Amino acid sequence: MPKSSPIAIGLRSIRNKTLWADLIGSPRMFSLESRIFHSICAALVLLDLFYIPYNLYAGLYVGSLSALIFGVLFIYQYYLSRFKAKTHNTSIFGLAGLIIFSINYFTNSGIDGSTDLIWPAYLLLALAISPYKQHLQWLITYVISFLIIHFIEFRYPNLVQHPFIAGQGQFIDRVTAFPIPVFVVYIIIRFIRRSYDAERQVAVEKTLAVEISKEQILAQNEQLEKSNSEKNKLMSIISHDLRSPLINIQNYLELLNESQVDDVNRPLLERALIQSTNGAVQMLSNFLHWSKSQMDGMNANLAAMNLGETLQGTIEMESVNAAKKNIALQVNIPASLLVFADADMLQLVVRNLISNAIKFTPTGGKINISTQQLANECQITISDNGKGIPEEKQQKIFSIKAQSTYGTNNEKGIGLGLMLCKEFIEHQGGRIAFKSTFGQGSSFFVFVQLVPQAETAS
Repeated sequence: MPKSSPIAIGLRSIRNKTLWADLIGSPRMFSLESRIFHSICAALVLLDLFYIPYNLYAGLYVGSLSALIFGVLFIYQYYLSRFKAKTHNTSIFGLAGLIIFSINYFTNSGIDGSTDLIWPAYLLLALAISPYKQHLQWLITYVISFLIIHFIEFRYPNLVQHPFIAGQGQFIDRVTAFPIPVFVVYIIIRFIRRSYDAERQVAVEKTLAVEISKEQILAQNEQLEKSNSEKNKLMSIISHDLRSPLINIQNYLELLNESQVDDVNRPLLERALIQSTNGAVQMLSNFLHWSKSQMDGMNANLAAMNLGETLQGTIEMESVNAAKKNIALQVNIPASLLVFADADMLQLVVRNLISNAIKFTPTGGKINISTQQLANECQITISDNGKGIPEEKQQKIFSIKAQSTYGTNNEKGIGLGLMLCKEFIEHQGGRIAFKSTFGQGSSFFVFVQLVPQAETAS
């Protein structure tokens, strides 16, 4: 005999599960009580197909008729509940059980028969498919009925018929009746356990979702508080530092208006005002870029570009500022070097780094801009021989917590430039680093993606 393949066995299992699911109905459409009722109806109708002919064969005509009535009752109630969406009538169901089992009790050996095995199972079924408020009523009704019937047998034993002889007949009767209560208990317990496990799983998932949501809300609140704190500090710094150059300009204009500035002091005041104004312009430029990135979000438009050509205008503009302090600006960028970056963001980053180098390099110093090709990155280095960064300030240099520091010629800033550099370079998929020795100078390293050689060749 050929063996079934695992695929065929699996398909039969799926079909059986689908058929059973169709018989009892979907949990979305039917309550647990209704689905238990549908299961019991389907199972007992199948058992009736065995018990009706068996009882006829055994001469238990009343038992056969009782099984037939039960079968018709179950089928009708099942039809109304499953296909007409009408709630099954527990009163009819419970009373029919009392009447039929009472009759069956007296026609099938009474206390010596198998009816007492089925009473508890039928009561369990009635409790499983009835509302909670009816449970106590059915329990009392069945217990009282059970006692009354047994009391009647005790007083009038001649009312009980004994179709089976002692021994083999009673044995067959008990063995054939035993599957009914066992099957009922199995189905009800299985449904209750599965329903409990499903509800417990849903409760666990809801609890987990609430915990995750709570953690997300706390993280968002913490981020908002941090963001608000940074913005408040930033606005405080800007309002303070922008006020100073404007007051200086106002004072200078008042002196001019009152003709109190002589030709000797005038050039000194004008140079101080230009320096102060340049610092304010640089500060406002960084602030506007940062504000725009916060409102619109940083969208890096990455593209392949020639690094030297992209940075040429930025380096030329900063070389003018370097010349004012007699600082030598040396540039070493290969003419054919291609990188993958956002041109505007990269220019802003390099401009800020060169501007900082100029700010902290003394008159007559040197600034070197060079590149180095790594495995898949291009390292842009801006190094100077300026005053360097104290070690205690290095950890906060890329954050809003960085303290403003005066340059070698008392140039003023707010520390926003380096934070902006870090954000802009990281949004391009790059990174930024530095090393600095106080009193000897600093080197900042910007890493951006190289254009692959295959693309360069094409």
